Amino acid sequence: MAQHSDETLTVLVYSDDRNTREQVTLALGRRPAADVPALEYLECATAPAVLRALEKGGIDLCVLDGEAVPAGGLGLTRQLKDEIYGCPPVLVVIGRPQDSWLAAWSRADAAISHPVDPVALADAATALLRARLARRAPAGR
Repeated sequence: MAQHSDETLTVLVYSDDRNTREQVTLALGRRPAADVPALEYLECATAPAVLRALEKGGIDLCVLDGEAVPAGGLGLTRQLKDEIYGCPPVLVVIGRPQDSWLAAWSRADAAISHPVDPVALADAATALLRARLARRAPAGR
């Protein structure tokens, strides 16, 4: 894949818990893989803020906290997949591995479990971002 030097990708991070948002942004860092452009973050603490951000566009990946209250990331993921045309990929952070069936129900593109494992998060996020970049690339590249 070609190096994307000047492009940045926007990752929306949703949780009502500031510490969870911080764990996600620190785990992913500025550039989770050499072949992925630098990341910038849009942190949202409420579901309405997530909806507003996605309606504006420009989001490349959503990382949603499945344990957020009052609006959990799993229900919000399902709503986004139903309501947002061309919804960016969604990675959910679920409470425990046994909740993976809920992630499937929500139509999340990937799921990891709490506590946030930086390697698992970076691997899942990078795979989703690479797939998104591949879909955006012009034909014949």
